[in-house]
Amino acid sequence: MEGIRKPVVVLDFGAQYSKLIARRVREAHVYSVIVPYNVTAEALREMTPSGIILSGGPASVHQDGAPHPDPGIFELGIPILGICYGTQLFAHLLGGRVARADRREYGIAHLEHGHDSELLDGMNSPTQVWMSHGDRVEVLPPGFAAVGATENSPYAAIADPERRFFGVQFHPEVVHTPEGMHVFMNFVHKICGCGDSWTMGSFSDTAIREIRERVGDKKVLCALSGGVDSSVAAALIHRAVGDNLTCVFVNNGMLRKNEPEMVQCVFRDHFHINLVYVDAEDRFLNALAGVTDPEQKRKIIGAVFIDVFEEEAHKLGHMDFLAQGTLYPDVIESLSATGGPSATIKSHHNVGGLPDEMRLDLLEPLRELFKDEVRALGRELGLPEEIVSRHPFPGPGLGVRCVGEVTRERLDTLREADAIFIEEIRKAGLYNDIWQALVCLLPVKSVGVQGDERTHEEVCSLRAVTSTDAMTADWYRFDAETLRRISNRICNEVAHINRVLYDITSKPPGTIEWE
Repeated sequence: MEGIRKPVVVLDFGAQYSKLIARRVREAHVYSVIVPYNVTAEALREMTPSGIILSGGPASVHQDGAPHPDPGIFELGIPILGICYGTQLFAHLLGGRVARADRREYGIAHLEHGHDSELLDGMNSPTQVWMSHGDRVEVLPPGFAAVGATENSPYAAIADPERRFFGVQFHPEVVHTPEGMHVFMNFVHKICGCGDSWTMGSFSDTAIREIRERVGDKKVLCALSGGVDSSVAAALIHRAVGDNLTCVFVNNGMLRKNEPEMVQCVFRDHFHINLVYVDAEDRFLNALAGVTDPEQKRKIIGAVFIDVFEEEAHKLGHMDFLAQGTLYPDVIESLSATGGPSATIKSHHNVGGLPDEMRLDLLEPLRELFKDEVRALGRELGLPEEIVSRHPFPGPGLGVRCVGEVTRERLDTLREADAIFIEEIRKAGLYNDIWQALVCLLPVKSVGVQGDERTHEEVCSLRAVTSTDAMTADWYRFDAETLRRISNRICNEVAHINRVLYDITSKPPGTIEWE
């Protein structure tokens, strides 16, 4: 499929928003991938990209060790868009000059342009843009001309139409640049000549064909949790290989209330998928006894998962593949943006806890997708909305929401509080407005008064965020009455909790999950 063979490639220079850039390209129905900034020009040529985007980054082009691309990329004859640091690289490497700005430009600015640039076509003038830079282009390299300016940046948008090189000093990928999608639409469609073939229908057809070719008559063991990711992965693989798929659902003791029963009903009874249920609660909790470090928790849970799956594969007879619902953000966060300079945030059980050698080959058909793309794929495959629209739930489950030591009693307490929170959100008609809602049980106790008696019980924190793809998130603004009702129910109905907090931290600086 042409959309896959000729991607738009994002070179990651350590930008906070590299993932958003790739996401915006996909919103234009063009396939995008992120690669490290130091990829060779020859390796890029072999990828046959339709276009290249140079991301922003925290460095100055002048500092020692600043990341620079292979100069050969400018000789490939491929359209290139530079964003912020990427624009400064044009000037620095192609004969212009970059200097420290008189004052750092951070926040909202207003871009003026003459409506004659194909990159800015369709944007108003002036139009709001988001700036975040300390350096700026002082002298344009030969062949470039200014096509847009802000009060502090005379070269806020530049273009060399002959070579099809374009740059913007602002960040079109963030929501604070309301018309930023015009930049991506114009670049990928008008400048790069891409079609709009990246859809979940086309992805589904391609993925099913590739799974069939790779698996053949071999057997697949799928890790099924009942969450969106593993459910869509199971449906996709089942469409490809039918009864050669066996799903294993492991109760690790850290699932939501009534989840074991729901998963078995939906997948065994409704979809008629081969399903094996494994109650491994004791095994997981014994392995986690006394462990409080969040990274160690994730590693332990991931390792036990793999052990359980390999044992089940042995019981079932010969199995060849282990399937997981790993997504692109999981891969990016765990592997530092495909080898680029971005910091590793945390390990995910799908990609961070695997042993060096596995007896089963790994099958991860969703690892190139963002979360909302997975939901769209699930609808394409005919999964019910109750599963497709379900909030994300981490592989380690409540184990990483039970902050501090994980015990059976604390998990039971957290399970009840979580069920009340989700129930009240649904009653208020807010569930689909929220990307993810969760309760964390904190490793502190609070003095309270319940029934005229002094109590010393646990504290929980509610968290609800809005997001598009989990790369960034903002806290949800509940009305006071809804929060009051949730707090009252938890304190009155859940034993061992006497205080409820609400987390108003965005991502960044926080992550969505506490651990």
